[in-house]
Amino acid sequence: MIFSSATFALFFAAVMAMYMLARSPTQRATVLLAASIIFYASWKPAYLILLGLSVTANWFVYRGMLATRSRALMIAAITANLIVLGCFKYLALVIESALWLAHAAGADVAVQRPAWVDWVLPLGISFYTFHMLSATIDVYRGDCTRRISFRHWCLFVSFFPQLIAGPIVRVHELVAQLEELQPITWQNLRLGAFIFAGGLIKKALLADNLAPLVDALYTHPGQLDFVHAWLATLGFGMEIYFDFSGYSEMALGLACMFGVTLPLNFRFPYLARSATEFWHRWHMSLSRWLRDYLYISMGGNRGGRFNAYRNLLVTMLLGGLWHGANWTFVFWGLLHGCLLIAHRLLNSGLRVAGVAEGAWADRALSWLGWPATFVAVHFTWVFFRAPNFGDAWAICGAMLGLADPVSVVPMRAYEMVGVLVTVALALVEPRIVAFFSRNGVDWWWRVPFPLRGASYAMLVVAVVIFGGPTQKFIYFDF
Repeated sequence: MIFSSATFALFFAAVMAMYMLARSPTQRATVLLAASIIFYASWKPAYLILLGLSVTANWFVYRGMLATRSRALMIAAITANLIVLGCFKYLALVIESALWLAHAAGADVAVQRPAWVDWVLPLGISFYTFHMLSATIDVYRGDCTRRISFRHWCLFVSFFPQLIAGPIVRVHELVAQLEELQPITWQNLRLGAFIFAGGLIKKALLADNLAPLVDALYTHPGQLDFVHAWLATLGFGMEIYFDFSGYSEMALGLACMFGVTLPLNFRFPYLARSATEFWHRWHMSLSRWLRDYLYISMGGNRGGRFNAYRNLLVTMLLGGLWHGANWTFVFWGLLHGCLLIAHRLLNSGLRVAGVAEGAWADRALSWLGWPATFVAVHFTWVFFRAPNFGDAWAICGAMLGLADPVSVVPMRAYEMVGVLVTVALALVEPRIVAFFSRNGVDWWWRVPFPLRGASYAMLVVAVVIFGGPTQKFIYFDF
């Protein structure tokens, strides 16, 4: 069930009705757990087998870790989880890469992976695996000592608003709220619906309309000139942002209606003035996870500048691999690792040169940092979106004005304008949010009900008429 679909609306209405009938936090948790199981099973019931086995095994590990804080148990749990994730997500890539290396070495083998490894990737496996790994590691480090019942552990992992595509949450961020679930309040219901509506607009009106256009352009990489290559890549940059931030806001809104607060996942990433700032604004729950459980675990900034840069590069390489079983994702991570290192080197150079923070040179570089970061990030998106390196290099060449296209994929004028409008919306979004933050949302409830009702009706009509063909969320693939 896609959050923006009519089927989900009916499902959620039924869940809300059952939740309001529940009389205790335990009963409310049971309702949400049953709803989460049904929600996950609606994609493919077989997924439940893997989810159930994984959740159960990791709960016993969690209980064992609370009792022993055993390093061996932690390593065994991490290894087992990564093996499961690797088999379902990366086995095809490993086999295909091994066949390619054997072929390159002169072996008489076909570079074609066997059909039996092309199984369907279980939805949300990367996200719920990271949820459980963080819990195990936190117990070992002494950061978490909370005993969790099996019911609440299952709900912590499978809570349906964030099960499929995050945000990635920690035990201390969610479990206490799930153990003390309160009755629905009118204030939470209104605020959650308001947040959900914002995410719905991003998904249905913006991302879903951009998707067919981006697909059409990226299908013909050799036929793009400079303008069309940039429109294609800007379109994808906006598509993935509005799609994923839209999902995150819809998840936050749904959770808010039950009185549960999930962490923010996006904070206007396209306003970042450096690669470091970009990762403080983009998919923030993943950024924190990579920092806390990979970068710091490898030594972080300890051991000198070389070790810090190495750890940063390895972290981003693995972060790229987490996104998909394709070497283009690894290269995407490598590029971001290089951008992060370049930013650190620049800062070090400025300090050596004696440019104090706030000096005119520093301020000038800060302002130049925005267009440089915006362009660099969109160049990296090419490798995230393109299915292979050949297509990616062709599009990058066109973006640099080096292409000599056989023909140009036609675009209507309104499509070109539409891409530019979404770019503008992404850049002015902070002002829109600031308006609501400054005035709150209470002013909206003071608007006469007929006007509010007309606005709701207009939103529904706009989504139905102008919403693009319903697309699955991009991060469902990861």
